[in-house]
Amino acid sequence: MSTTPLAVPVSRLPHGAGLALPAYATPGAAGLDLLAAIPAGTPLTLAPLARALVPTGLCLALPAGFEAQIRPRSGLALKRGVTVLNAPGTIDSDYRGEIGVILINLSDQPVVIERGDRIAQMTIAPVTTITWTETDQMPASERGAGGFGSTGGLKSFEVA
Repeated sequence: MSTTPLAVPVSRLPHGAGLALPAYATPGAAGLDLLAAIPAGTPLTLAPLARALVPTGLCLALPAGFEAQIRPRSGLALKRGVTVLNAPGTIDSDYRGEIGVILINLSDQPVVIERGDRIAQMTIAPVTTITWTETDQMPASERGAGGFGSTGGLKSFEVA
């Protein structure tokens, strides 16, 4: 099935000059790779459990009704223990500032991030807005108020 791509205006900030725009790695990929826009020759070293806001050098103008989600790259998480701290991070359609990625090193070794390293992936998704209908009683359902683990045999908040 072919769909028309969503046109999204993008601006490159001066420190993002020379870096590739986010791109899909394969035709079936859902996420676009984001690159670290840190100065060449000045790598960022993340100590174990350290976190840092890593610039991408990019600003977007998403159409109303869409959001961007910033997600970890599975290979970076598996191979180096680095993930996105507030995953998924949300970029609202009315935000026009630089996209930054909050990375955290969950490994027991320092991790070096270089200019142009793929640090996260970004997906674009439609947003559904809601209106609240306040009520004194929730409609019945098969699950009811069963909480954590209630559909798998555990009682809500039961400690194993």
